[in-house]
Amino acid sequence: MRVVIAEDSVLLRAGVQSLLADVGIETAAAVDNGDALLDAVREHKPDLVIADVRMPPTFTDEGVRAALAARREFPGLPVLVVSQYVEGSYAVDLVAGGTAGVGYLLKERVADVADFLEAVRRVAGGGSAIDPDVIAQMLSRSRDPLDALTAREKEVLGLMAQGLSNTAVAKALTVTQGAVENHISNIFAKLGLEASRDQNRRIRAVLTYLDSTATRT
Repeated sequence: MRVVIAEDSVLLRAGVQSLLADVGIETAAAVDNGDALLDAVREHKPDLVIADVRMPPTFTDEGVRAALAARREFPGLPVLVVSQYVEGSYAVDLVAGGTAGVGYLLKERVADVADFLEAVRRVAGGGSAIDPDVIAQMLSRSRDPLDALTAREKEVLGLMAQGLSNTAVAKALTVTQGAVENHISNIFAKLGLEASRDQNRRIRAVLTYLDSTATRT
């Protein structure tokens, strides 16, 4: 079996590679960002991709988006995603096309070597390995898209809906403009708003907010 690993933490990346090598699994490439992941998949055509959800440059969803892009380009490519947190929206995206060859584990599970290696083999073989905590959050998610946002992200989006600029939002919340930009990036990711030449993501996010709040009133 040959795998491509995408993980921005040098220590974790090396640790996973070492675990795999101990059981005869070859790492074709080990990269630290989403673009490099896609390049590695195209070059090596691995049997499995192991990817972190959050990677540079914004540390929001670059890893899972690259993994999803790889599956679209190479249908059936087994993907095992690992994350520090339970992020139900990303898990839903991952399994939207079916659970065959799909895994989503919390990083704490990687500490259990036997379970991790079993998940690697299962996903590479076309099975699935979804962390119970991830399944629970997926099942508990409602139809309201704003449920994926944190309280602070909802607050930022509410101020955006009032027409405030990033600078004005930062002043209102007494935070840096960089923090606001990071929140907005997270909002776009969690609402599934990809960059588009034809549509303004900020407007689409505000429309989603207004539609959601109107539905609840």
